[in-house]
Amino acid sequence: MRFLGAADTVTGSRYLITVGERHVLVDCGLFQGYKVLRDRNRAPFPVPPRTIDAVVVSHAHLDHSGYLPALVRDGFRGRIYATEGTTELCRIMLPDSAHLLEEEARHAANGKWSKHPDPEPLYSLADASAALERFQPVSFGAAAVVADGMEMEFVPAGHILGAAQVRLRIHDRTIHFTGDLGRPDDPLMQPPAPLEAADVLVTESTYGDRRHDPENPERALGEIIRRVAARGGVVLIPAFAVGRTETVLLHLSRLRDHGAIPHLPIFINSPMAASAVDVYRRHPSEHRLELDELDRMYRLPEVVASVDDSKLLNLRGGPMVIISASGMLAGGRILHHVAAYGSHRDNAIVLTGFQAGGTRGAALVRGERTLRIFGRDVPIRAEVHNLDSMSAHADANDLIEWMKSCPVSPRAVYVTHGEPTAADTLRARIRHEVGWPARVPEHLESVDIP
Repeated sequence: MRFLGAADTVTGSRYLITVGERHVLVDCGLFQGYKVLRDRNRAPFPVPPRTIDAVVVSHAHLDHSGYLPALVRDGFRGRIYATEGTTELCRIMLPDSAHLLEEEARHAANGKWSKHPDPEPLYSLADASAALERFQPVSFGAAAVVADGMEMEFVPAGHILGAAQVRLRIHDRTIHFTGDLGRPDDPLMQPPAPLEAADVLVTESTYGDRRHDPENPERALGEIIRRVAARGGVVLIPAFAVGRTETVLLHLSRLRDHGAIPHLPIFINSPMAASAVDVYRRHPSEHRLELDELDRMYRLPEVVASVDDSKLLNLRGGPMVIISASGMLAGGRILHHVAAYGSHRDNAIVLTGFQAGGTRGAALVRGERTLRIFGRDVPIRAEVHNLDSMSAHADANDLIEWMKSCPVSPRAVYVTHGEPTAADTLRARIRHEVGWPARVPEHLESVDIP
């Protein structure tokens, strides 16, 4: 097993399994955050893509699936195995990612704020379409042979719709990948399935060094909206278009039903997020919502589809709520809104989940109050709130308790997909509290499966 990503950072999930001449890639994500990490997206893939027999994708978030269009463009010709929900969401998210990359390249060229004379997107809409043709949906619990001697099975992970733990069987050995593990008490998604015996466990550690704030995120969100609305301000909510947007809408819908927030306009400036509702309708067993509540929360906002309507929001003024991607302020329409409203004290920016190092969201959490957006420095005078308790990731205690439920110790545990401090903290807890042999691998390290 070779760690091609997520070994020294919380993004870029990529694990290459090699058996003889066969190669299977588990996850194929984008690196995000610090520039030194984002530059890895532009580097040649560590192995020739044409030599990879299959890709197995745990879920649709771009740090797990977002490099697929580039992999296919550069020669991968195998199947991409994913759950039905992940396949449907990738049909929404990968073209949207390509569109944003193309749009960012155009903005950089027109605004002349790129250091490259002719900036090119990482991949195109055509590349995304070609990748989607290679998807092979697999149901939870069904076994699929992905290469000679390698069989995989998807196990529910919670987190977002379609998210899976991946069990890869190689002859008489099993490698278990958590993917991104959800929370046992998530208001939207069902809890992750228990861990079954495995020879090797590869676990995420996004929140490996912390517990979620016990604060009720719905109550906190309501207080912010009431305060900002009373002074005619705008509440900006950067949110991942799939997963976090639904959670935010659920809280807003319940607040509105209880009369806990005023009837101010609520906008979703993300056509992709709005189109995900049909996917949730088709997979009711994966989430906790009754269909009438799902429909009610999606009727709450007005969906902003066109670029012109998006621009008009920046002229409209408050009071209003705008929900838009990306959740870490890495790109997308939310940046235009932050540029328009972030410098005004009457407004607020509400972060709703993990902010990877090197992103604008992480800078705000760290206390910085100037953001570089589209080649200029934007002062941030708006209130900034980080509702970490709205995260869809298991925290450190959740991960430890999930591991303790397994009756058999793995022969090896590899702690990945976390910032260095988070990964090492979880490693120590696994060794001391669970008694399993755990270590944090290095980027591009190869290990033999015991």
